[in-house]
Amino acid sequence: MIVELSIVDLRVGMYLLEISAPKGKFHIIKPGWVETEKIIEGFINKGIERMLIDTSKQRISLDTVSWRTDPDRKFFQEEIIRAKSVFDESKNIQKKVFHDAQNGAPLDLQPVRKITDEAIDLIFNNPDALACVINIRRKDEYLLEHSVAVSVLITIFAFYMQIEKETVRELAIGAFLHDVGKIKTPDQILNKPGKLTDDEFEIMKEHASHSINIVKMSPGISALSLEVVRLHHEKLNGEGYPSGVKAEKISRYGRMISICDIFDALTSNRCYKQGYSHVKAFTILRALAENKHLDALLVDTFIKCMGVYPVGALVQLDSNRLAIVESQNRQDPIRPKVKPFYCLQPKYFTAAKDIDLSISKDEQIVKCVRADDFDLDMELIIEFLAHEG
Repeated sequence: MIVELSIVDLRVGMYLLEISAPKGKFHIIKPGWVETEKIIEGFINKGIERMLIDTSKQRISLDTVSWRTDPDRKFFQEEIIRAKSVFDESKNIQKKVFHDAQNGAPLDLQPVRKITDEAIDLIFNNPDALACVINIRRKDEYLLEHSVAVSVLITIFAFYMQIEKETVRELAIGAFLHDVGKIKTPDQILNKPGKLTDDEFEIMKEHASHSINIVKMSPGISALSLEVVRLHHEKLNGEGYPSGVKAEKISRYGRMISICDIFDALTSNRCYKQGYSHVKAFTILRALAENKHLDALLVDTFIKCMGVYPVGALVQLDSNRLAIVESQNRQDPIRPKVKPFYCLQPKYFTAAKDIDLSISKDEQIVKCVRADDFDLDMELIIEFLAHEG
């Protein structure tokens, strides 16, 4: 990985490629390792400011670099690491849920309650952290991650709508379990790399009834959690499944879970398609609302909650750098706070300060992008931003 560092962060053992600032004033004879502290002192005395290093060849861990303690990086150093830990533990618990369902055992709700409570506490303290994690995850374990992500999304949505915490707990549990019936769907249908036939789609739709039956038999499940499971594929026009429930019988919570479920499905990579960008997904949600599949008012509320550029979304700036959205500006939603991390010409990771686009005169967003567009790995991006070396 090629990374741009400030001269004060250069260390003996790093592999130096070139001098990046001041631009064009200094050049090194050839790439190589920084062998002594005297070399670094010489660079500083000459007025060299920034350099490109190749972390794959260095003899030192990035953990020792001083910008780990930069207060601007606390969000990624602490908040994201903690949120990612909760997300990963949620996936482990989801594995156990699917395993129990597959073997006909009653679901153990205690670990589900514990991890959803942790997620709720995180979100109520800082909704941006877990939002960032679900938006930047690699999304290559769809079955395992989808229900976890939907649980997080409905918690963030409910928090934004100021729904009381006890109700949010039951919504989060219902969302966590809403797709457990998919464990009974044949793999050749669940993971088919193409459009399902009508007969295959009918079999796929049966997962909703399986989910209801499995969750209904779980000791300690609440009526509200079961309601979320029961309604997540119903449509306002009565054309949903499994029961064809119409608008007047679909509660606000049933309408919310449908939006969260569809949004995560649209933005996730599947075996047969790449996920859509957030902006494209919002457009599709609005179209579904116009066709009376979803509640239009709640769709607009959800989009406001997530932001035009959701936390964790990647954007291209007019300086030809990539940045990650770190927080929203509620008063100016098209100008969020971002953290640049990658230069496109030449291509290298760069440690840059946060930019509040609402007050910046030099930077604006050109477009929303995906890591895949630039052959970048989200794990590598997060590793860089969190400075885990």
